[in-house]
Amino acid sequence: MSAPNQPKPLQADTFIAACSGLLEAGQVLTETDDLSRYGRDWTGQYSGMPIAVARPNTVEQVSELVKLSIAHGVAIVPVGGRTGLCGGGVPIEGQPTLMISLERMNAIRGIDTAARMITVEAGAVLENVHNAALKHGLIFPLMFGAKGSCMIGGNLSTNAGGSNVVRYGNTRELCIGIEAVMPDGTIVTGLHGLRKDNTGYDIKNLLIGAEGTLGIITAAVFKLSPEPVVRATAFLSVSTLSATVDVLNKLQDATGGAVEAFEYMPRVMVDAICNGLPDIRQPLDEPAETGLLIEVASSRADDAEMLDDGTVALQNRVLEVLGELMEEEIVVDAMIAQSEQQRADLWVMRESVLEAIMEHGEFYALDISLPLAKVAEFVETMDVFCAPLGVQPLTVAHLGDGNLHYCLTAADGHEFADLPLEAVTQQASTMLSELGGSFSAEHGIGQSKLDLMKQLKDPGQLAVMRVLKRALDPNNLMNPGKMVPDL
Repeated sequence: MSAPNQPKPLQADTFIAACSGLLEAGQVLTETDDLSRYGRDWTGQYSGMPIAVARPNTVEQVSELVKLSIAHGVAIVPVGGRTGLCGGGVPIEGQPTLMISLERMNAIRGIDTAARMITVEAGAVLENVHNAALKHGLIFPLMFGAKGSCMIGGNLSTNAGGSNVVRYGNTRELCIGIEAVMPDGTIVTGLHGLRKDNTGYDIKNLLIGAEGTLGIITAAVFKLSPEPVVRATAFLSVSTLSATVDVLNKLQDATGGAVEAFEYMPRVMVDAICNGLPDIRQPLDEPAETGLLIEVASSRADDAEMLDDGTVALQNRVLEVLGELMEEEIVVDAMIAQSEQQRADLWVMRESVLEAIMEHGEFYALDISLPLAKVAEFVETMDVFCAPLGVQPLTVAHLGDGNLHYCLTAADGHEFADLPLEAVTQQASTMLSELGGSFSAEHGIGQSKLDLMKQLKDPGQLAVMRVLKRALDPNNLMNPGKMVPDL
């Protein structure tokens, strides 16, 4: 890449006019209402006013906008569906910023049904990618509640996870190649769909999870999987949290690793959902202290066969495992979805978690991960620590991959503003270090976790991150103030 140009003294009107000259009419927004809307984080906790919002149609336009911004010393914040939770997609105060929205770059460029791959632009809404794949009897298995509004570029930039990671992996594992614009405007293209391509540094994996600090991903090639022909979905009451690992492993062994979702939903969380959202009902007659939403799926025709006793083969296999676990007193009770509507109702409950937490009141969310064998120790110790402090944890987890959303709220009779959150988060950080966990599992770093990066990230890794950032973005104009502290 070429050396950076020396920035000109910023003349905002001149810069905006130059941006408009690169794009078509209506593609550069400058009205205060528009700038305020784009410059506000989904949580409302972070905001910043850009000079303008540019909405390019092509990767070439993105490249020209980046070069123009460098020439004028203007920072760049890439933006997609604006569903982030860590302040990673808004400008920082005190630095002139152009937001580049990828929303117009939303095409499904192609589907290769033979190789089972899909090529999409960064502004494609996740649910639209799902629907495009389904038309060919295939699935794109990245799945979470914001699917109707989040965009592929944001999913890549945060290496998003979701409920199906236990089987299919994070966004990184699903991506085969990318197209991107680097911090100097260079376009890099790797959309060939090659599963094996050992021809140098892996730029794709450098940019995935970098939150736009090393470049702007504009398109990507992803792996697709065959659409399941049969599913078994259930809500379980399990004897203890530590025993859930046995449930997961026995289901995986019995189904050949077909567990797609393994979600921890304790009683306090399900109660909050049912109290805050009256249309949702408890899945079990006796509420589960340790609740699990599980889903097993298969694309094998023999797993969908109807057996002589009237059950479907895969569902029968799951029932056999659950029966054994009940005999061992590991599973206490179970509700097995008998229809697509019952399955949908269970998933509506799971996907209503954030809405229910927000309905409950103010909260502070920890997005963390732990080795599976250490999850129970963390939750049980932290719950005991929180109780006398007036802190009520509302916890939900993608338990199959060890990802906990440990949300801190005020217990009855306490005010959120009075909670000793610093003491609680410090205890959580200490435990994560002791148990070999991570303080950021799937939501990213953004602005909200910069202090944790300084405190908890391995110093050697942090040093390498700074070297890479300075080498690729020497003027620190690509999404500055995010992810990498103390540049």
